[in-house]
Amino acid sequence: MVEPESRLALVRRARRINRELDALYPDAHCELDFTTPFELLIATVLSAQTTDVRVNGVTPALFARYPDAVALAAAEREEVEKLIQPTGFFRAKTQSILGLSQALVERFGGEVPGRLKDLVTLPGVGRKTANVVLGNAFGVPGITVDTHFGRLVRRFGWTTQTDADKVETEVGALFGKSEWTMLSHRVIWHGRRRCHARRPACGACPLARLCPSYGEGPTDPKVAAKLVRNGPRA
Repeated sequence: MVEPESRLALVRRARRINRELDALYPDAHCELDFTTPFELLIATVLSAQTTDVRVNGVTPALFARYPDAVALAAAEREEVEKLIQPTGFFRAKTQSILGLSQALVERFGGEVPGRLKDLVTLPGVGRKTANVVLGNAFGVPGITVDTHFGRLVRRFGWTTQTDADKVETEVGALFGKSEWTMLSHRVIWHGRRRCHARRPACGACPLARLCPSYGEGPTDPKVAAKLVRNGPRA
């Protein structure tokens, strides 16, 4: 009978995985293109149910036309819908980004607030989006629980939770706060490049010896190597 992992052993293994991911993805970063907190906020909202690659394809034209909250708050809905249509769910996303822009103008002087409790009051902005903006535009540590992150931390045995807020709390407790933002990037990069939802590249994964889910995907190195991607999918 296998003894259950102690809390201390879990923390040590989790931090070892984080170090391994750091070595594997030294350039890990937010893959949404942005130059201001406002651009990152809008891009993150648009990234729901689509890829960063697709969002990056539409935001240059969107931000050229509407560079800030004041401009986007006054935009014609049909024009915005046409610009962001390739991201999918474009009507609902248009509603969100117009609404949050109007809220920024009315309540925050057109500026993106740098506090979680303020960000989550904006239309279409939950903790995931808020943590992306805080961590990458303001340098405030946060854990981003997207589909990749949730899948991997459960495979790693860091949590059994499926609720994003509970995942954030349990995983955050395993690491120093200063690690949260980069941890999120590393885990998400690993999910996009190796630890896929359907066929994780187990046989080509440097974390194999540390992962209790090793074997969910092909373990043959040659087979697994063909599953490894160099970047996010289009």
